[in-house]
Amino acid sequence: MIKNIFWDFDGVLMNSNSVRDRGFELVLKDFPTAQVEQLMQFHRQNGGWSRYVKFRHFFEVIRKESISPEEIDVWAGKFSNVMLENLIDEKLLIDETITFVKSNFRDYNFHIVSGSDGNELRTICKALNIDPYFITIEGSPTPKSSLVADIIENRGYLPQQSILIGDSINDYDAAKDNGLHFKGYNSSKVEVLTDYDFSFHDS
Repeated sequence: MIKNIFWDFDGVLMNSNSVRDRGFELVLKDFPTAQVEQLMQFHRQNGGWSRYVKFRHFFEVIRKESISPEEIDVWAGKFSNVMLENLIDEKLLIDETITFVKSNFRDYNFHIVSGSDGNELRTICKALNIDPYFITIEGSPTPKSSLVADIIENRGYLPQQSILIGDSINDYDAAKDNGLHFKGYNSSKVEVLTDYDFSFHDS
């Protein structure tokens, strides 16, 4: 029986993936288009990875430049500013999952674990008045698998009573790393990895 639900954010609770795509293009608009396109390919192939990893990849792998953690933070901050300008929008929330959250938050322990920046996520959720439904809202720079592991340990949850709902391979990996069930959502490639028949319409 499921008691604890770990939610990915982008693509699961909010239709924000296209906004995040555009964010990288805007922040890196002064760099060569071909290089930015290489980053976009990397970004789409690794949906659940953090912007910190993606900016490091852009500079170190694509542009072959060294970059310090402090400089990565600056680029991540620029990206976050663009996100906060564009994602505080109720119309982007996904009706099916948000309705389930609002109707069932007293019956489960809900946590958000995302590859997006944690501080940014908490700001967005608070602005959209959905933060009270979640016990914790966590994101990068801590890797998702570690976020899940910390919550499981700190809350004393049983992995077999827990499920992670996500739309990327990274979400699936975070679930399996921690012995959780997994439900793929909003992505045909990931939905086939679902290992627990959990419905948003049963409760």
